[in-house]
Amino acid sequence: MLPMFKRICVILILSSLIISCSSDSSTEPETDPNITVNDVLVDSLATPETVALFNNIMELSQTKLLFGHQETTAYGVGWWAEFGKSDVKEVCSDYPAVYGWDIGDIQYSTNVDGVYFSTIVNLIKQAYSRGGINTISMHLDNPATDNDAWDNTPAVASILPGGVNHDKYINILDMVADFFLELKTSEGTYIPIIFRPYHEHTHAWPWWGSNSCSVDEYNSLWRMTVEYLRDEREVHHLLYAISPQDFYTRSEYEWRYPGDDYVDVLGLDSYNNNLEQLENSLDILGQLAKEKGKICALTEVGLMGLSDPDWFTQYLLTSVKSSNNASRVAWALVWRNADVVHHFAPYPGHDSVPDFLNFYEDDMTVFESDLPDMYK
Repeated sequence: MLPMFKRICVILILSSLIISCSSDSSTEPETDPNITVNDVLVDSLATPETVALFNNIMELSQTKLLFGHQETTAYGVGWWAEFGKSDVKEVCSDYPAVYGWDIGDIQYSTNVDGVYFSTIVNLIKQAYSRGGINTISMHLDNPATDNDAWDNTPAVASILPGGVNHDKYINILDMVADFFLELKTSEGTYIPIIFRPYHEHTHAWPWWGSNSCSVDEYNSLWRMTVEYLRDEREVHHLLYAISPQDFYTRSEYEWRYPGDDYVDVLGLDSYNNNLEQLENSLDILGQLAKEKGKICALTEVGLMGLSDPDWFTQYLLTSVKSSNNASRVAWALVWRNADVVHHFAPYPGHDSVPDFLNFYEDDMTVFESDLPDMYK
């Protein structure tokens, strides 16, 4: 038995430890005030600006349609790399609200359309500084053959964990992550990006498409990509958008869908220019977005060459206004203006200019100068 003095000392020490542990358990953990923890987005640690962008787009989408154009400030019909220029701006004296970019060929100095990645970084920063919204697609080369994205040789199984090309593909994702982490202001604020990888996955043309990988393989690829960028590389300024092409039914849209925990934006790419079908698709899309608490958008849409000069008001705007669900569409992005044949937005002198100006003046449409502060 311990002497009385030692027993008293032991009791005092144990009492001190109990008090200390009780005090520690009630202390709130320190948190970084610059990190927004949310339970809405794919990334629970998304930056405050990224959370604000999602919330502000959601609010605007209740009554407005934002207009977007692919690579609008990089080049246009008859010009290339002229500072501040855009075919859209030349026509209506305003920039699009949404800017589309692509990071296919990320392993090279220029993207799939020949634009230097250093230029894309600068143009994204300029768009953000004006208050615009940036979205990025990804036509990556086939990792099994090293041919372009349109080589639909099966490849997905080989780049999933355990596959022969997994490490090779992770190196590509590292380049993607490095690119995203370069997108920040001079003050160090990361620029929010709506990221739209592996798009049009319900069609057969890409190596991630319906004829080249199973549903489980596609969904595993999507989840692996999100988890690697978000959890391993700690890229926290992305909203993730999925975009099948031209669907007819709800089940068709949900086919090859990786799950609500991995998607922020329900997109649709549509080029068939069938008004009745688009109205039906947008009605389904808007209903799904409402149920899931997601943004929905026409992530790609257009009529190449604009052979119908009234396309913007009589097709695009008509389809979005066709039902309450369809009107939930947050933005519509038309594809790029490469030349006088391959273009989807008007340019000065084109027959579609008068209709586009009516589209611009419509109370529903939003261009860059109409945007509120989207990042607060």
